[in-house]
Amino acid sequence: MTRAYNFCAGPASLPEEVLQQARDEMLDYQGLGMSVMEMSHRSDVYGHIAKTAENDLRELLDISDDYAVLFMQGGASTQFATIPMNLLGAGQTADYIVTGQWSQKAQKEAVKFGKAHIAASSEADNFFSIPDASTWQLTDKAAYVHYAANETIGGVEYPFIPDVDAPLVADFSSSILSEPLDVSRFGLIYAGAQKNIGPAGIVVVIVRRDLLERSPNSIPVMMNYRVTAEKDSMYNTPPTYSWYLAGLVFKWLKRQGGVKAMAEINQRKAAKLYAYIDGSDFYSNPIDKACRSRMNVPFVLADSALDKRFLQQAEEARLLNLKGHRSVGGMRASLYNAVPEAAVDALINFMKQFEKDNG
Repeated sequence: MTRAYNFCAGPASLPEEVLQQARDEMLDYQGLGMSVMEMSHRSDVYGHIAKTAENDLRELLDISDDYAVLFMQGGASTQFATIPMNLLGAGQTADYIVTGQWSQKAQKEAVKFGKAHIAASSEADNFFSIPDASTWQLTDKAAYVHYAANETIGGVEYPFIPDVDAPLVADFSSSILSEPLDVSRFGLIYAGAQKNIGPAGIVVVIVRRDLLERSPNSIPVMMNYRVTAEKDSMYNTPPTYSWYLAGLVFKWLKRQGGVKAMAEINQRKAAKLYAYIDGSDFYSNPIDKACRSRMNVPFVLADSALDKRFLQQAEEARLLNLKGHRSVGGMRASLYNAVPEAAVDALINFMKQFEKDNG
Protein backbone atom coordinates (compact mmCIF):
# COMPACT_ATOMS: atom_id res chain seq x y z
CA MET A 1 0.00 0.00 0.00
CA THR A 2 1.25 3.47 -0.92
CA ARG A 3 0.24 6.12 1.58
CA ALA A 4 -1.16 9.38 0.26
CA TYR A 5 0.08 12.82 1.21
CA ASN A 6 -2.43 14.22 3.69
CA PHE A 7 -2.73 18.01 3.99
CA CYS A 8 -5.71 17.92 6.37
CA ALA A 9 -5.95 20.67 8.99
CA GLY A 10 -7.05 18.11 11.57
CA PRO A 11 -7.29 15.31 12.34
CA ALA A 12 -3.96 15.54 10.60
CA SER A 13 -1.06 13.42 9.44
CA LEU A 14 0.74 11.28 11.98
CA PRO A 15 4.35 10.15 11.54
CA GLU A 16 4.45 6.85 9.67
CA GLU A 17 6.92 5.45 12.20
CA VAL A 18 4.42 6.14 14.97
CA LEU A 19 1.60 4.43 13.11
CA GLN A 20 3.80 1.42 12.45
CA GLN A 21 4.76 1.13 16.11
CA ALA A 22 1.13 1.47 17.19
CA ARG A 23 0.21 -1.25 14.67
CA ASP A 24 2.90 -3.57 16.00
CA GLU A 25 1.76 -3.00 19.60
CA MET A 26 -1.97 -3.03 18.86
CA LEU A 27 -2.72 -6.57 20.03
CA ASP A 28 0.17 -7.13 22.41
CA TYR A 29 1.90 -4.27 24.21
CA GLN A 30 5.41 -5.34 25.19
CA GLY A 31 4.46 -8.98 25.76
CA LEU A 32 1.56 -8.29 28.12
CA GLY A 33 -0.95 -9.96 25.84
CA MET A 34 -3.26 -6.96 25.61
CA SER A 35 -3.58 -3.64 23.82
CA VAL A 36 -2.96 -0.29 25.49
CA MET A 37 -6.64 0.36 24.72
CA GLU A 38 -7.58 -2.45 27.09
CA MET A 39 -5.21 -1.49 29.87
CA SER A 40 -6.24 -0.03 33.22
CA HIS A 41 -5.18 3.58 33.55
CA ARG A 42 -4.42 2.75 37.20
CA SER A 43 -1.89 0.06 36.28
CA ASP A 44 1.83 0.58 36.77
CA VAL A 45 2.41 -0.09 33.08
CA TYR A 46 0.04 2.63 31.92
CA GLY A 47 1.29 4.97 34.64
CA HIS A 48 4.75 4.61 33.12
CA ILE A 49 3.38 5.34 29.62
CA ALA A 50 1.65 8.49 30.85
CA LYS A 51 4.58 9.78 32.90
CA THR A 52 7.06 9.12 30.11
CA ALA A 53 4.89 11.13 27.71
CA GLU A 54 4.79 14.04 30.14
CA ASN A 55 8.53 13.92 30.74
CA ASP A 56 9.29 13.82 27.01
CA LEU A 57 7.02 16.81 26.39
CA ARG A 58 8.73 18.69 29.21
CA GLU A 59 12.09 17.93 27.63
CA LEU A 60 11.00 18.97 24.14
CA LEU A 61 9.66 22.34 25.31
CA ASP A 62 11.99 22.80 28.29
CA ILE A 63 9.04 23.08 30.68
CA SER A 64 10.13 23.84 34.24
CA ASP A 65 8.62 22.46 37.44
CA ASP A 66 6.89 25.82 37.86
CA TYR A 67 4.32 24.48 35.41
CA ALA A 68 1.85 21.61 35.61
CA VAL A 69 1.35 19.58 32.43
CA LEU A 70 -2.22 18.33 32.10
CA PHE A 71 -3.68 15.86 29.63
CA MET A 72 -7.39 16.68 29.47
CA GLN A 73 -10.40 15.61 27.42
CA GLY A 74 -12.54 17.59 25.02
CA GLY A 75 -10.09 19.30 22.73
CA ALA A 76 -9.20 22.96 22.53
CA SER A 77 -12.80 24.12 22.11
CA THR A 78 -13.64 22.85 25.59
CA GLN A 79 -10.80 24.99 26.88
CA PHE A 80 -12.61 28.08 25.58
CA ALA A 81 -14.94 27.61 28.56
CA THR A 82 -12.53 25.88 30.93
CA ILE A 83 -10.08 28.79 30.92
CA PRO A 84 -12.47 31.52 32.13
CA MET A 85 -14.11 29.10 34.57
CA ASN A 86 -10.73 28.63 36.22
CA LEU A 87 -8.96 31.95 35.73
CA LEU A 88 -11.61 34.67 35.44
CA GLY A 89 -12.69 35.68 38.91
CA ALA A 90 -15.80 37.61 39.89
CA GLY A 91 -15.57 41.25 38.84
CA GLN A 92 -12.46 40.67 36.73
CA THR A 93 -11.94 41.25 33.02
CA ALA A 94 -10.09 39.04 30.55
CA ASP A 95 -8.63 40.54 27.38
CA TYR A 96 -8.91 38.76 24.03
CA ILE A 97 -6.93 39.50 20.86
CA VAL A 98 -9.14 38.35 17.98
CA THR A 99 -7.27 37.47 14.81
CA GLY A 100 -9.41 34.69 13.35
CA GLN A 101 -12.28 32.33 13.92
CA TRP A 102 -10.69 30.36 16.77
CA SER A 103 -9.77 33.33 18.93
CA GLN A 104 -13.17 34.81 18.11
CA LYS A 105 -14.92 31.63 19.27
CA ALA A 106 -12.81 31.62 22.44
CA GLN A 107 -13.92 35.17 23.25
CA LYS A 108 -17.57 34.45 22.57
CA GLU A 109 -17.46 31.43 24.86
CA ALA A 110 -15.72 33.37 27.64
CA VAL A 111 -18.48 35.99 27.67
CA LYS A 112 -20.75 33.32 29.18
CA PHE A 113 -18.60 33.29 32.32
CA GLY A 114 -17.57 36.89 32.82
CA LYS A 115 -16.32 40.00 31.10
CA ALA A 116 -14.26 39.11 28.03
CA HIS A 117 -13.04 42.33 26.48
CA ILE A 118 -11.91 42.44 22.84
CA ALA A 119 -8.67 44.37 23.21
CA ALA A 120 -7.89 44.20 19.49
CA SER A 121 -9.39 42.62 16.39
CA SER A 122 -8.48 42.24 12.74
CA GLU A 123 -12.00 41.29 11.68
CA ALA A 124 -12.36 44.48 9.66
CA ASP A 125 -9.35 43.28 7.66
CA ASN A 126 -10.99 39.87 7.06
CA PHE A 127 -8.48 38.43 9.53
CA PHE A 128 -5.67 38.87 7.00
CA SER A 129 -3.29 40.43 9.54
CA ILE A 130 -2.46 40.90 13.22
CA PRO A 131 -3.23 44.28 14.80
CA ASP A 132 -0.11 46.19 15.77
CA ALA A 133 0.54 45.54 19.45
CA SER A 134 0.80 49.28 20.11
CA THR A 135 -2.92 49.61 19.27
CA TRP A 136 -4.15 46.95 21.71
CA GLN A 137 -6.49 48.37 24.33
CA LEU A 138 -5.52 46.17 27.25
CA THR A 139 -7.36 46.24 30.56
CA ASP A 140 -5.48 47.36 33.64
CA LYS A 141 -5.00 44.35 35.95
CA ALA A 142 -6.71 41.97 33.54
CA ALA A 143 -7.22 38.40 34.75
CA TYR A 144 -5.36 37.23 31.66
CA VAL A 145 -4.72 38.07 28.00
CA HIS A 146 -5.73 35.42 25.46
CA TYR A 147 -4.62 34.95 21.86
CA ALA A 148 -4.37 32.17 19.26
CA ALA A 149 -0.76 31.79 18.20
CA ASN A 150 -1.76 30.32 14.84
CA GLU A 151 -5.18 30.66 13.24
CA THR A 152 -5.69 27.38 11.41
CA ILE A 153 -8.57 28.54 9.21
CA GLY A 154 -7.20 31.87 8.03
CA GLY A 155 -3.52 31.00 7.97
CA VAL A 156 -2.33 33.81 10.27
CA GLU A 157 0.51 33.20 12.74
CA TYR A 158 2.04 35.52 15.31
CA PRO A 159 5.73 36.13 14.59
CA PHE A 160 6.18 37.26 18.21
CA ILE A 161 5.08 36.47 21.75
CA PRO A 162 2.94 39.33 23.09
CA ASP A 163 4.51 41.29 25.93
CA VAL A 164 1.75 41.93 28.47
CA ASP A 165 1.51 42.47 32.23
CA ALA A 166 -1.30 39.97 32.86
CA PRO A 167 -0.85 36.19 32.60
CA LEU A 168 -0.61 35.32 28.92
CA VAL A 169 -2.93 32.53 27.75
CA ALA A 170 -2.40 31.07 24.29
CA ASP A 171 -4.01 28.56 21.98
CA PHE A 172 -1.11 26.67 20.37
CA SER A 173 -3.22 23.86 18.92
CA SER A 174 -1.83 24.08 15.41
CA SER A 175 1.74 25.22 16.02
CA ILE A 176 2.92 23.62 19.27
CA LEU A 177 6.12 21.58 18.88
CA SER A 178 6.78 23.11 15.45
CA GLU A 179 9.58 25.32 16.81
CA PRO A 180 11.22 26.22 20.15
CA LEU A 181 8.91 28.01 22.58
CA ASP A 182 9.74 30.03 25.69
CA VAL A 183 7.08 28.56 27.98
CA SER A 184 8.18 30.86 30.81
CA ARG A 185 6.54 33.79 29.01
CA PHE A 186 3.09 32.26 29.49
CA GLY A 187 0.59 31.72 32.26
CA LEU A 188 -1.16 28.98 30.32
CA ILE A 189 -0.71 27.21 26.98
CA TYR A 190 -3.25 24.81 25.56
CA ALA A 191 -3.22 22.69 22.43
CA GLY A 192 -5.67 20.24 20.92
CA ALA A 193 -3.81 17.11 19.94
CA GLN A 194 -5.02 16.43 16.42
CA LYS A 195 -2.50 18.55 14.55
CA ASN A 196 1.05 18.25 15.93
CA ILE A 197 0.59 16.01 18.99
CA GLY A 198 -1.47 12.96 18.09
CA PRO A 199 -5.02 11.80 17.39
CA ALA A 200 -8.12 13.73 18.37
CA GLY A 201 -9.62 13.30 21.83
CA ILE A 202 -7.06 14.86 24.13
CA VAL A 203 -5.78 18.37 24.84
CA VAL A 204 -2.52 19.36 26.50
CA VAL A 205 -2.63 22.21 29.02
CA ILE A 206 0.58 23.71 30.37
CA VAL A 207 -0.33 25.95 33.29
CA ARG A 208 1.80 27.90 35.76
CA ARG A 209 1.27 26.34 39.16
CA ASP A 210 0.45 29.57 40.97
CA LEU A 211 -2.58 29.99 38.67
CA LEU A 212 -3.99 26.68 39.89
CA GLU A 213 -5.00 28.45 43.09
CA ARG A 214 -7.56 30.45 41.11
CA SER A 215 -9.63 27.35 40.29
CA PRO A 216 -12.82 27.59 42.37
CA ASN A 217 -14.50 24.55 43.88
CA SER A 218 -17.79 25.65 42.32
CA ILE A 219 -16.86 24.63 38.77
CA PRO A 220 -17.31 21.10 37.37
CA VAL A 221 -14.56 18.90 38.77
CA MET A 222 -13.67 17.56 35.32
CA MET A 223 -12.84 21.11 34.22
CA ASN A 224 -10.94 22.11 37.35
CA TYR A 225 -7.23 22.63 36.64
CA ARG A 226 -6.24 22.32 40.27
CA VAL A 227 -8.00 18.98 40.70
CA THR A 228 -6.65 17.73 37.37
CA ALA A 229 -3.11 18.58 38.46
CA GLU A 230 -3.57 16.99 41.90
CA LYS A 231 -4.85 13.79 40.27
CA ASP A 232 -2.11 13.65 37.59
CA SER A 233 -4.77 14.06 34.87
CA MET A 234 -6.49 10.86 36.06
CA TYR A 235 -9.44 12.01 38.15
CA ASN A 236 -11.41 9.69 35.89
CA THR A 237 -10.43 7.43 32.99
CA PRO A 238 -8.47 9.60 30.55
CA PRO A 239 -8.38 9.03 26.77
CA THR A 240 -5.64 6.44 27.29
CA TYR A 241 -4.92 5.51 23.69
CA SER A 242 -4.67 9.13 22.52
CA TRP A 243 -2.28 9.81 25.41
CA TYR A 244 -0.20 6.76 24.48
CA LEU A 245 -0.01 7.84 20.82
CA ALA A 246 0.95 11.37 21.84
CA GLY A 247 3.81 9.82 23.79
CA LEU A 248 4.95 7.97 20.66
CA VAL A 249 4.89 11.25 18.73
CA PHE A 250 7.02 12.91 21.41
CA LYS A 251 9.57 10.09 21.10
CA TRP A 252 9.53 10.50 17.33
CA LEU A 253 10.14 14.24 17.64
CA LYS A 254 13.13 13.60 19.87
CA ARG A 255 14.55 11.22 17.26
CA GLN A 256 14.20 13.94 14.62
CA GLY A 257 16.33 16.28 16.72
CA GLY A 258 13.61 18.01 18.70
CA VAL A 259 11.75 21.23 18.04
CA LYS A 260 14.80 23.12 16.82
CA ALA A 261 15.28 20.63 14.00
CA MET A 262 11.56 20.66 13.24
CA ALA A 263 11.59 24.45 13.02
CA GLU A 264 14.18 24.34 10.25
CA ILE A 265 12.22 21.75 8.29
CA ASN A 266 8.90 23.56 8.76
CA GLN A 267 10.35 26.88 7.69
CA ARG A 268 11.78 25.28 4.57
CA LYS A 269 8.49 23.58 3.69
CA ALA A 270 6.44 26.75 4.07
CA ALA A 271 8.99 28.94 2.25
CA LYS A 272 8.91 26.63 -0.77
CA LEU A 273 5.15 26.72 -1.07
CA TYR A 274 4.80 30.47 -0.51
CA ALA A 275 7.58 31.17 -3.00
CA TYR A 276 5.77 29.23 -5.69
CA ILE A 277 2.42 30.87 -4.91
CA ASP A 278 3.94 34.35 -4.92
CA GLY A 279 5.70 33.70 -8.21
CA SER A 280 2.50 32.66 -9.93
CA ASP A 281 -0.31 34.71 -11.43
CA PHE A 282 -2.56 31.66 -11.19
CA TYR A 283 -2.46 31.23 -7.38
CA SER A 284 -2.48 33.78 -4.58
CA ASN A 285 -2.39 34.05 -0.79
CA PRO A 286 -4.15 37.04 0.84
CA ILE A 287 -2.38 37.08 4.22
CA ASP A 288 -0.01 39.85 5.29
CA LYS A 289 3.45 38.44 4.61
CA ALA A 290 4.61 39.50 8.07
CA CYS A 291 2.24 37.02 9.71
CA ARG A 292 1.81 34.15 7.28
CA SER A 293 1.37 30.78 8.94
CA ARG A 294 4.02 28.10 8.56
CA MET A 295 1.48 25.45 9.46
CA ASN A 296 -1.57 26.33 7.35
CA VAL A 297 -1.18 27.81 3.88
CA PRO A 298 -4.46 28.98 2.31
CA PHE A 299 -4.48 29.89 -1.37
CA VAL A 300 -7.00 30.65 -4.07
CA LEU A 301 -7.05 30.13 -7.81
CA ALA A 302 -7.40 33.08 -10.15
CA ASP A 303 -10.57 31.44 -11.45
CA SER A 304 -12.62 29.89 -8.66
CA ALA A 305 -14.59 27.93 -11.27
CA LEU A 306 -11.55 25.65 -11.44
CA ASP A 307 -11.63 24.80 -7.73
CA LYS A 308 -13.60 21.60 -8.12
CA ARG A 309 -11.33 20.35 -10.91
CA PHE A 310 -8.23 21.21 -8.88
CA LEU A 311 -9.45 19.25 -5.87
CA GLN A 312 -10.56 16.27 -7.94
CA GLN A 313 -7.27 16.01 -9.79
CA ALA A 314 -5.29 16.55 -6.59
CA GLU A 315 -7.12 13.66 -4.99
CA GLU A 316 -6.40 11.49 -8.01
CA ALA A 317 -2.74 12.41 -7.53
CA ARG A 318 -3.01 11.24 -3.88
CA LEU A 319 -2.78 14.79 -2.51
CA LEU A 320 -5.62 14.76 -0.02
CA ASN A 321 -7.69 17.24 2.01
CA LEU A 322 -6.67 20.43 0.23
CA LYS A 323 -10.13 21.99 0.32
CA GLY A 324 -10.21 25.24 2.28
CA HIS A 325 -12.41 25.68 5.33
CA ARG A 326 -16.06 26.00 4.38
CA SER A 327 -16.17 29.56 5.77
CA VAL A 328 -13.40 30.91 3.52
CA GLY A 329 -13.31 28.58 0.52
CA GLY A 330 -10.35 28.12 -1.77
CA MET A 331 -7.57 25.71 -0.85
CA ARG A 332 -5.52 25.09 2.26
CA ALA A 333 -2.40 22.99 2.70
CA SER A 334 -1.59 22.16 6.30
CA LEU A 335 2.12 21.49 6.77
CA TYR A 336 2.35 20.08 10.27
CA ASN A 337 5.40 18.27 11.62
CA ALA A 338 4.35 14.89 10.25
CA VAL A 339 3.86 16.19 6.69
CA PRO A 340 7.16 15.35 4.95
CA GLU A 341 8.98 17.80 2.73
CA ALA A 342 8.41 15.40 -0.15
CA ALA A 343 4.69 16.10 0.20
CA VAL A 344 5.26 19.81 -0.36
CA ASP A 345 7.45 19.09 -3.38
CA ALA A 346 4.71 16.84 -4.80
CA LEU A 347 2.08 19.51 -4.21
CA ILE A 348 4.13 22.19 -5.93
CA ASN A 349 4.77 19.94 -8.92
CA PHE A 350 1.05 19.24 -9.16
CA MET A 351 0.21 22.94 -8.92
CA LYS A 352 2.70 23.74 -11.68
CA GLN A 353 1.16 21.16 -14.00
CA PHE A 354 -2.38 22.26 -13.17
CA GLU A 355 -1.45 25.87 -13.93
CA LYS A 356 0.14 24.81 -17.21
CA ASP A 357 -2.98 22.88 -18.21
CA ASN A 358 -5.52 25.47 -17.08
CA GLY A 359 -3.78 28.83 -16.94
